Amino acid sequence: MANPAYVAVDWGTSSFRLWLMARDGSVLAERRSGEGMTSAAKTGFSAVLSGHLAAVEAPDTLPVIVCGMAGARQGWVEAGYIDVPTPLASILTAAVRVPGESRDIRILPGLAQRQTATPDVMRGEETQLLGALGGTSAGPQAVCMPGTHSKWVHVGDAEVTGFSTFMTGELFDAISKHTILSHAVAGAEEQPADAAAFEAAVSAAFARPALASNLLFTARSGQLLHGISAAAAQARLSGTLIGLEIAGALQDAATSGITLVASGRLQALYEQAFKTLSLAFTAIDADAAVRRGLSAAADAIWPN
Repeated sequence: MANPAYVAVDWGTSSFRLWLMARDGSVLAERRSGEGMTSAAKTGFSAVLSGHLAAVEAPDTLPVIVCGMAGARQGWVEAGYIDVPTPLASILTAAVRVPGESRDIRILPGLAQRQTATPDVMRGEETQLLGALGGTSAGPQAVCMPGTHSKWVHVGDAEVTGFSTFMTGELFDAISKHTILSHAVAGAEEQPADAAAFEAAVSAAFARPALASNLLFTARSGQLLHGISAAAAQARLSGTLIGLEIAGALQDAATSGITLVASGRLQALYEQAFKTLSLAFTAIDADAAVRRGLSAAADAIWPN
């Protein structure tokens, strides 16, 4: 087996992912847990990391590169933000070292958009972005990174020109659990997914985003008046929110294509939405992207 060169960590709000990496970028060992920032802030970031490092038998001298919420103000050590517009590779030279640790641990910064009318921040997704595009880009393009808070980043000539956050995942969770629509979607998980309902909802929301709240309510009224299933109601809710997100993200945006950085169920949903709207896209696995971004940072900080 190849010798380990560094440890890569993606530390989210509610998730923790660690990879023991070889110099060639291959994964030698992996750890995943629910010990995200919220949990680690209580138990101790150093203790959480040390436990996982011991589990993969990482040598005491092995450096660690971290992205995500460990660098937030409420995290381990604040890593700050780099303002956009900025070159994709700018995060590589701005990592913050964690003080008081025997091993070299660096946390990557996030990105900030400081315009008064459109303030926005990201932390963690910038590393996925770097890994997805490799520090270069040809022509203007949009990068979609779905999640609880989906990020759409506009990139041109290897520079991040701007980005927007859409609370799609969080809204889906809140609406499906804490509004009148919770009755419409009850039991949806026990039924087959309704692809046709999802695609129709994506198209309707993309074409008529101003009717958002009305389109959402049809998940309930359609069930009461036309007997649509819980799965169809859930598909309408999901499709409406994703259609709205895409409409907003592409409004007035000059782009030669979309790069989708996702995995699992979200990747499948967004691919289905893009195909429904006849939007050209390229898909990149989110885990692979963040590892490549962390590897690029490690190579820049510890080149030997």
